[in-house]
Amino acid sequence: MKGSLLFAIAMSITGVGITAAFSAAVESQPENASPIYGVTLPEGYRDWKFIAAAQEAPPLDELRAVLANDIAADAYKKGTLPFPDGSVLVKLAYKRQQSTEFPPATVPGAPTTVQVMVKDSKKYPESHGWGFGRFVNGKPVDVAQHETCLSYHVGNVKDHDYVFTRYAH
Repeated sequence: MKGSLLFAIAMSITGVGITAAFSAAVESQPENASPIYGVTLPEGYRDWKFIAAAQEAPPLDELRAVLANDIAADAYKKGTLPFPDGSVLVKLAYKRQQSTEFPPATVPGAPTTVQVMVKDSKKYPESHGWGFGRFVNGKPVDVAQHETCLSYHVGNVKDHDYVFTRYAH
């Protein structure tokens, strides 16, 4: 009986500790952090190095540009795989539209999403070292959209450190 009471007290204390730790972790996460991974939009990312462009077929029908911080850009240039911790990739996505000045050209229209991948092997070991974030109008999108990020990367680009984009020389 005494052992059971001590066990119950220990479990209560542990439960409170876990709840407090979880609450502290949630409270310490920035307001505009993505669900699941806690990724935020990096400061100054629009000034980063251009890596490649892509066109997404319908139904998305988007033009995309991938930018990289210095760590990731250097890894791309050197062909370093896996990407080193500290690598950050940002994909800017826009609806595709016909140019009004030059009709044969396709140009970016309305922005759709900004997607972010952050390499941190210690923080994201369950997702092969990568944390993901998707943002619309600067705000993170819901959990369901974040849950699909990892599965697309694992299912298609495992041999390229889970990164789709190749360097456009």
